[in-house]
Amino acid sequence: MTVTAQPVLPAIVPETAPFSEEQRAWLNGFFAGLISLDQVTALSSDQARGLMPETPKGPLDDGDDGEAPWHDQTMPLAERMKLAESRPLRRKLMAAMAQQDCGQCGYNCEDYSNALFLKTEERLNLCVPGGKETNRMLKKLFDEFGGDAPPAAPAAEAKPKAAPLVAPGRSRDNPVIARLSKRYLLNDLRSEKRTHHIEFDLSSSGIDYIVGDSFGVFPENHPGLVDAVIAMIGARPDAKVGGKPLREVLRKDVSLSPAPDSLFQLISLLVGGERRKKAKALAAGEDPDGDAATLDVLAAVKKFESIRPDPEVFVEALEPLQPRLYSISSSPKAETGKVALTVDLVRYVINDRERRGVASDFLANGAEIGGQLRVYVQRAHNFGLPDNPDTPVIMVGPGTGVAPFRAFLQERMATKAKGRNWLFFGHQRSDCDFFYKDEFAAMQASGLLTRLTLAWSRDGDQKIYVQDRMREEGAELFAWLEAGAHFYICGDAKRMAKDVERALVEVVAAHGKIPADGAIAYVNALKKSGRYQADVY
Repeated sequence: MTVTAQPVLPAIVPETAPFSEEQRAWLNGFFAGLISLDQVTALSSDQARGLMPETPKGPLDDGDDGEAPWHDQTMPLAERMKLAESRPLRRKLMAAMAQQDCGQCGYNCEDYSNALFLKTEERLNLCVPGGKETNRMLKKLFDEFGGDAPPAAPAAEAKPKAAPLVAPGRSRDNPVIARLSKRYLLNDLRSEKRTHHIEFDLSSSGIDYIVGDSFGVFPENHPGLVDAVIAMIGARPDAKVGGKPLREVLRKDVSLSPAPDSLFQLISLLVGGERRKKAKALAAGEDPDGDAATLDVLAAVKKFESIRPDPEVFVEALEPLQPRLYSISSSPKAETGKVALTVDLVRYVINDRERRGVASDFLANGAEIGGQLRVYVQRAHNFGLPDNPDTPVIMVGPGTGVAPFRAFLQERMATKAKGRNWLFFGHQRSDCDFFYKDEFAAMQASGLLTRLTLAWSRDGDQKIYVQDRMREEGAELFAWLEAGAHFYICGDAKRMAKDVERALVEVVAAHGKIPADGAIAYVNALKKSGRYQADVY
């Protein structure tokens, strides 16, 4: 039998802290139990440099074993809550999160739920991917089990009471100013998509980043949408709300995307009869007319037209406008003093009205080149290049999912890393959707990009996706894994990421000549060892 040496616990509480040796030893053991050993060193060093908030501390000794089988972004909320139903409240709170660990709330999912449980965080509405579904479940959990939930802060009180314990530009609660310096279209105009390469000048911002990090941007609502809302409620654009004009508040401070329950609660006080019943039903999460999923703020006030709320009361019924996070598509070692993003313009039509993503439209059309924007860097949660530069890497990034892998390749080039690099990229059409084509061709010619495997879903009669190419290249893919390669995926969480993982399991089963359950265990072992990392949204 092989005996594995036990790791020495890192000292989380410094020797200079005002505790006796016995107290310090007990505290080190306690905190090490809250944080997995493979995270302690990185977490402590980031906290020491002021890059992220400290892990919430408090009475978390509720007997929970720390396992989170619901931590799967593809799992429906009802299934996640079922898995957590016998767990303590803080674990139920975690199950209500979107499970993406995207950092948009300023935490990962577990730390956000712990902060709510300990009431060190008062805002219930920070989970952008979870949206209203998560917000409602958090309120329900506190109503059923918590007694006194921290309130979801209205727009006028969007910031926490305490000053953030992080350096400027390292948190959504402490952004800095950076200049938008460049923007150009990555697609040919024949494409069905509009994807932009966006660059910011960081030279005067005081912040830096590493590859794998995300970049937070505070957007503004489209002025046309703002004016339409103001007209629908019969208000004056210059009406004062908190000392600022209503139009400015609606542009910069509050969300005009999915209408919140609180707006329907307000509307129920302004209308009567059948309309009041419908407004109350919508406020309770019901869908009396089958259109609840389509109701943004403008659609909501149109549905209940002729309401005339007081502007200040109207604003208080809305949610704060949240920042948006984007995967960084540049390396600071290759592009000093700037950061690049790869951004899809989100566009869709509902009831003959075109709607656009708030931040993507702002970056593509609203923000002026040379303009000053509030931004911050969100440190990555377990997503980055391997420490050993000789380690081979496999990167699967269709569409804008290629963003962090452009950064990875730039980094490997700048550091002269010897490890092999394999990129799977896919989109709709090869002639108009091949992002960074010339850059990748140059990387291939230099020998940096060992393999480039492409998948186009609209080039022929048969739709080809990156997971199909993975199966076709299965023997070589498995050989790379057996040689110690790290596997990365970035992009859509609900469909693409799930399909890619399924394809990887099939590749391992077929070329490793092992049964399906063994292949699943193989992929899970890659995840546990940090050799399978995902940045999905």
